[in-house]
Amino acid sequence: MLPLTLSIICAFMVILLVITTSRLSRERRQATEEKKRLEQEHENALILRESQSRGLLNALSDPFFLLDPEGIIRYANSPAEELFPGGRIVDRHLDEVFLDGRLAEPIREAATERRAVTTQVILSQQSATLANHEQAGETAWLVDAAPVEPDNPDSPLRVTIRNTTAEHHTDQVRKDFVANASHELRTPLAIINGYLENLIEGNLLEDRDTALRFLKIMGKHGRRIARIVEDMLIISRLESSEASTLKLKPFRLERCVQDVVERLESVITDQGCTVKLRMGNPKLRLEGDRFYWTQILFNLVDNALKQNPDIPLTVEVGWEETRNGLVIWVSDNGVGIPSEDLPFIFRRFYRVEKHHSQVEIKGTGLGLSIVRRAVEAHGGDIEVTSTPGEDTRFEITLPPQTIHRKKQDKPPLETTAVVSQPGPGSRTVDSERP
Repeated sequence: MLPLTLSIICAFMVILLVITTSRLSRERRQATEEKKRLEQEHENALILRESQSRGLLNALSDPFFLLDPEGIIRYANSPAEELFPGGRIVDRHLDEVFLDGRLAEPIREAATERRAVTTQVILSQQSATLANHEQAGETAWLVDAAPVEPDNPDSPLRVTIRNTTAEHHTDQVRKDFVANASHELRTPLAIINGYLENLIEGNLLEDRDTALRFLKIMGKHGRRIARIVEDMLIISRLESSEASTLKLKPFRLERCVQDVVERLESVITDQGCTVKLRMGNPKLRLEGDRFYWTQILFNLVDNALKQNPDIPLTVEVGWEETRNGLVIWVSDNGVGIPSEDLPFIFRRFYRVEKHHSQVEIKGTGLGLSIVRRAVEAHGGDIEVTSTPGEDTRFEITLPPQTIHRKKQDKPPLETTAVVSQPGPGSRTVDSERP
């Protein structure tokens, strides 16, 4: 009886041991699987977080870098890589990437002194800016570098580089505008004040002829000041939000040109100049602000006259409808504009200091700036070409919506008219239709 009992007990213990071992094995397997699952979730979370971080950094518009304490670039976002097309920048030293030392210097300073450094770097046209190639024109870059943890010597360095060329150029234009405006206003004011002092302190008021001559000179320079101020106000309006509130109304382009010629008729007659109109459609009506279009055409014709005071000049004003809209041009056969001056003539206060006649061109220096701003305010573009001594042509291109059309409009016939030609009272209009 006893051996049977022991056998049963032993069998039960063996079964219990097998069950316990199986359960422990299953629990260990479950624990291992759970550990792997948690590790995988943690790894996925890290990958997701890193992906999100990279996505955020790549979404930045500015190049962003992370450098280790030795100056090796360990990370660069997409805008940073776009600065160096075709070149590997990660795992390279900053001196190998930023070939211009002026860009690398603030980064080295931030790494050495363990502090934030922000500075603007201006690179000339001849400087290789960021890689092994040159960029045309002067460029400006804002370099912002700082350690992620300033108190930790092993902390990486974050670097942001922003292209501030547009802001730099705008600031330069503002400074140049203030300087040039001050100079242009100071000269006539000094002349007026000088003649006033001579009249008052020199007791010249009783000398009627001298006083009248002085007053005429003062009046001339007073009108010059008024013209400069008026031009500056027009430029200011065109560059402000007022440009979006142009008084757009349909008007006859031919009548606008006729008004301009009438305003300049005395100068045209004195210089023996001929002004011709070549009209693709004599009845064409523009949808625009007539005040500014008068300024545009007046300044272009007046500019041709000022550049050619001593030669018999022919100025042509014309327009023609095209598939892409409307083309308006003002051309002349005068001395032309030197090629080196062509890129700059639309700058404020820029004047062609010397041309073939070796004299300075008179004017405020704002006329062509007003022309460009006014054309752009109407959605158009303006270009200039010049062959000295043969042809100088300002060509304005406007979109189709600037043409005001009526249902009864007939197909245009090209017309050429002479609206002003040399000689006193010689105002004729001759038309030729093809």
